[in-house]
Amino acid sequence: MTEKILTNKKNGMAVLILTTLLYLAAIGMLILGIGNLPVIGVIAGIWLLIGWIPYLGLRVLKPQEALVLTLFGKYIGTIKGDGFFFVNPFCTAVNPAAETKLNQSGDVVPTNKNHPMTGASLPVNKKMSLKVMTLNNSRQKINDCLGNPIEIGIAVTWQIVDTAKAAFNVENYKEYLSLQCDGALRNIVRLYPYDVAQNVDTTGDGVADDGSLRGSSEIVANRIKEEIQEKVAEAGIKIIESRITYLAYATEIAAVMLQRQQASAVIDARKMIVDGAVGMVEMALERLNQNGIVELDEERKAAMVSNLLVVLCGNHDAQPVVNSGSLY
Repeated sequence: MTEKILTNKKNGMAVLILTTLLYLAAIGMLILGIGNLPVIGVIAGIWLLIGWIPYLGLRVLKPQEALVLTLFGKYIGTIKGDGFFFVNPFCTAVNPAAETKLNQSGDVVPTNKNHPMTGASLPVNKKMSLKVMTLNNSRQKINDCLGNPIEIGIAVTWQIVDTAKAAFNVENYKEYLSLQCDGALRNIVRLYPYDVAQNVDTTGDGVADDGSLRGSSEIVANRIKEEIQEKVAEAGIKIIESRITYLAYATEIAAVMLQRQQASAVIDARKMIVDGAVGMVEMALERLNQNGIVELDEERKAAMVSNLLVVLCGNHDAQPVVNSGSLY
């Protein structure tokens, strides 16, 4: 389906004025022709009966709105831009997603088109918005490449660029977009671990890398965007941006993973402390030896190293012990 833009329809005000003047003229002709000119009176009466039809072709569009028109089932074109338009009165506006709303923080939901007081059905607005919109689907529980269940949510910024494709190529372009976002999210997330893991290839080049959901969020978001765009191009939708809005381990393993992260942090901290302590002990022995402050045999060096490591690596402040006698 190819979009056709109707550019010669912005004459709604002229048609409105002309039709109204003809109505007023018909009323005058009917009054004058009832007794004197019956033929003119009949013509005026016929116009009064059918003259309201041109009013049905008047359309008002605000900025960033479009109207997809069909005539007896055939697509005849789309009018875009703000203004007062006149189209064929028998044209029908098409918007299959007119009664569907994409929440800013939820899934696709139908809109309520009933009057709050009387309960009567309200007319559905068939205009198609060309504004930049945001879809923030519900959080999804997905297994990463290591099999760990995680919860993740994304926000997708999108815009309609081809109204004909959006109206006719898919049943409901809003629902279609929401489902494709969920599918693309699952396809990409399953390629990455939550955190950096060994021997994991996230790029598909056969070489292990450091990609992860937590550390490579920009790369993951771009891959999700490309995946969604490939799927929704047929619906005339352009994906402007996608962002990860929520990322966490699933509740059933969150506590265990937190303990694992804490243990890793403790190990890394201890390793740094030990490396620093060994360096300080080595420096102290080297300085003592260079300055000739004291001569230490191997046993005294071992005792000194042991004491310094205990002091530097301990969790609490050292409690000094005064030796009043000989070491031996």
